[in-house]
Amino acid sequence: MKTIKGPAIFLAQFMGDEAPFNTLESIAQYMADLGYKGIQIPTWDARCIDLKQAAESKTYCDEYKGKLKDIGVEVTELSTHLQGQLVASHPTYDAMFDGFAAPEVRNNPKARAEWAVDQLKLAAKASQNLGLKASATFSGALAWPFMYPWPQRPAGLVETAFGELAKRWKPILDVYDEAGVDVCYELHPGEDLFDGATFERFVDAVDGHQRANINYDPSHFVLQQLDYLAFIDLYHDRIKAFHVKDAEFNPTGSQGVYSGFAGWADRAGRFRSLGDGQVDFAGIFSKLSQYDYDSWAVLEWECCIKSPAQGAAEGAPFIADHIIEVTTKAFDDFAGTGADEDFNRNVLGL
Repeated sequence: MKTIKGPAIFLAQFMGDEAPFNTLESIAQYMADLGYKGIQIPTWDARCIDLKQAAESKTYCDEYKGKLKDIGVEVTELSTHLQGQLVASHPTYDAMFDGFAAPEVRNNPKARAEWAVDQLKLAAKASQNLGLKASATFSGALAWPFMYPWPQRPAGLVETAFGELAKRWKPILDVYDEAGVDVCYELHPGEDLFDGATFERFVDAVDGHQRANINYDPSHFVLQQLDYLAFIDLYHDRIKAFHVKDAEFNPTGSQGVYSGFAGWADRAGRFRSLGDGQVDFAGIFSKLSQYDYDSWAVLEWECCIKSPAQGAAEGAPFIADHIIEVTTKAFDDFAGTGADEDFNRNVLGL
């Protein structure tokens, strides 16, 4: 067994226009002072990283890592959630997703998707130059608007959607394979990969590609009422990244999983700061440790009630307290008699 690394934190929800959240150095120092040892980098935010330069210059990456090391943190993964979303996007969402892309490709879905693919490939090379083994992302969605089968879906619609999704992602996965980096899809409602079944369908569509992996986030499974502990038993060999995010599900007589279009604070299912929700993190950390997950535990803060400052401050000790220093010996080693074939045969009466 191996020990999980952490605490770490995803910077996306904390970047802002005011100090200390407006530069990489100042926010890294802020998080280091709270006790974080790692930071996950949102690659769409130029204040955090110059993705193109990171892909093209090992020197830039070495200096980048050195700067963070002096502060007391290191990069856990590069995040391409927004760009990954744009690899495949149903036209229904064009206007809303345009803001995720560079200005020069907005109002042009084909150019926008090509830009997103290029961004993913840059992130693969940047991850390699930074010495990273995994990258977190979204899959994008073509079939999501048809998730609930009414009206009845045309025969073969889902198969066509996943075939196209695989066609777009397979060349990207190949680039990551060349870079020695895993693509870790955050299984998230709104994406075509949102649970174990859809992930399996996608892996089959990309011929079992070894770089198609999972960014495990139990909060999304609470909201779907999926068994997030059993999920680890089923898919632990594909879990290569971990978002530590809490959630709760409190159905009422008037709303359940779909939550009646309510705002986040009024939904039956809602995200919470660590320790304020219903997620069994003791069980999660135990299972991940049992299955030799040895990468980072990264806080993703998204709470509809608590402030980000309080959530970040409470998150580092929460994660630290849940990380298990795995044992290197069995508790009953003291009673062992060693290996002796003759003795064993004698004990068995042979």
